[in-house]
Amino acid sequence: MRPDPLALAALLKTWGAELGFGQIGITGVDLSRDEQGLHDWLNREYHGEMGWMAAHGNKRSRPAELVPETLSIICARLDYLPESAAQMQAQLDDPNAAYISRYALGRDYHKVMRGRLRRLARRSGDAAQARRLLGPFGHRVFSDSAPVLEKPLARNAGLGWIGKHTNLINRHDGSWFFLGEIYTDIALPADAPQTTEHCGSCTRCIEVCPTAAIIAPFVLDARRCISYLTIELKTAIPVELRPLIGNRIYGCDDCQIHCPWNRYAQLSAEPDFQARHGLERASLLSLFAWDEDTFQAKTEGSAMRRASFEQWQRNLAVALGNAPPAHAVVQALRDRREQATPLVREHIDWALARQHLGLSEN
Repeated sequence: MRPDPLALAALLKTWGAELGFGQIGITGVDLSRDEQGLHDWLNREYHGEMGWMAAHGNKRSRPAELVPETLSIICARLDYLPESAAQMQAQLDDPNAAYISRYALGRDYHKVMRGRLRRLARRSGDAAQARRLLGPFGHRVFSDSAPVLEKPLARNAGLGWIGKHTNLINRHDGSWFFLGEIYTDIALPADAPQTTEHCGSCTRCIEVCPTAAIIAPFVLDARRCISYLTIELKTAIPVELRPLIGNRIYGCDDCQIHCPWNRYAQLSAEPDFQARHGLERASLLSLFAWDEDTFQAKTEGSAMRRASFEQWQRNLAVALGNAPPAHAVVQALRDRREQATPLVREHIDWALARQHLGLSEN
């Protein structure tokens, strides 16, 4: 029987929907239009201490160098929005509350996405109908887990456009989703790429960014981004940026909360992405009281393990420094100070100075 890639592509989309993916798109391996942009971004050192962004040569922009013989890339979208923008904003507006980026509240998305992609790939490789259509194939699955230009690939596969905040946006479903890929040695028919962006004159994401990290439309200086500062940065948070972080202790969602296209985003029904341990409504003081064993237990199986307990305490100390002056906050900071690492102690001292100043003025 003559191979039929077109029929298999249609089957992949049907199976993807059955597995809970919001969308499946297919693209080739050409990322030449994005390679120079990546090099320019790295040369300006906007990646900060994320050395891994520059550590793989051109493998990030040349998929066949990462996985030899790759001919097509199957791109998938998995929606994760756990609650409304109003609920998120209410947590942000309470200066005694801890705000955690909503992607990290549930099960680690890397595991969920890769597991779902493997199921899709197995179905493609094992299903009798797929074997008749094409025969065996080689593949590898990724989700933010290798040098992959996920957003340009998803754009090329027709899943959306890259917005001014540098996140991918779908005009029907917003931007609250994870991306994943299957690199395969099958030459599948590519979907029409998203060739236009629909941000128009809107600059809302730029205006609301707490640290002015979006330095120009479509350009993010990660060194100023709260997600970078609270997760990727392992050293001290720059003093001038600490007051701007507010109560955000792990990541930041402001640009997505305020994006007009997210009025079309639907709440996710995926159980794995629902908040665990009450972290969506936790207070700063309750989380600062955790010891390391509690931290390890409460973040098991979560993307929050990307940050260490030391970073967790550092971030909370900064947020407590930004909290309204209160004797309970001062006492919590003092209680933690003696057993803190030098890095955490530096941020506790900064927070105590802010608290004492506030109390003296009241």
